[in-house]
Amino acid sequence: AQMAKEKKTRGKLPWHPAFYAGIQIEFEKEAEKLTFENEHQLGTDPMRIDVLIIKKRLGEQIQKNIGRIFREYNIVEYKSPEQYLSIDAFYKVLGYACFYKADVQHVDTIKIDGITISYVSKSYPRKLIKHLKSVRGYDFVSKGKGIWYIEGGMFPMQLIVTSMLSEEDNFWLKNLTNDLKRKEEANKLFEEYGKHSDSSLYKSVMDLVVRANKEVFEEASGNMCDALYELMKDKF
Repeated sequence: AQMAKEKKTRGKLPWHPAFYAGIQIEFEKEAEKLTFENEHQLGTDPMRIDVLIIKKRLGEQIQKNIGRIFREYNIVEYKSPEQYLSIDAFYKVLGYACFYKADVQHVDTIKIDGITISYVSKSYPRKLIKHLKSVRGYDFVSKGKGIWYIEGGMFPMQLIVTSMLSEEDNFWLKNLTNDLKRKEEANKLFEEYGKHSDSSLYKSVMDLVVRANKEVFEEASGNMCDALYELMKDKF
């Protein structure tokens, strides 16, 4: 009963703010090229894009592996570790992209070929992929660990599976999870966090990861206690 209660509590953790911070960390070396908007609202109804990333200067190529597909307006749909990227979720975001293109004061201000969609999920969405291949005739082209381009649709699209990303290239998004298995992983996270502990972005991600993996961090090395207290002192 206690374990069920803890799982229910974890399901209410604020994953999206941490993801918003995490995706900015991913692009920190090219942050001057991009503008980030959290929960961009569409119209006056409660329809919100999880993250909208806009290029500041047209024609600039993004070098980050998860941003090479980017054009001018880049819509990101994020599913937390407790959620699954379903067939309906795919079409919902496709609709959001169309609405975003049309939600302007002047006709055709946002060009249809200037929009991309990125779907981000911890798990590999087998049912969705099967549907898109067999029903829609889309192709999935691997672009590195955990990254596939979805070809054949109206917009350039990519699928990012965070659990399969490269730890070297996408350390923080890969570790934005609730299933750290070993205390060595917790120690590595604190080691990396220590290099950026003055950053609110890194703190937001680390705070959420600690809360989602409490048991693993409790088992980690004793010298982590001071760092853990510093990170979580506002909650203490």
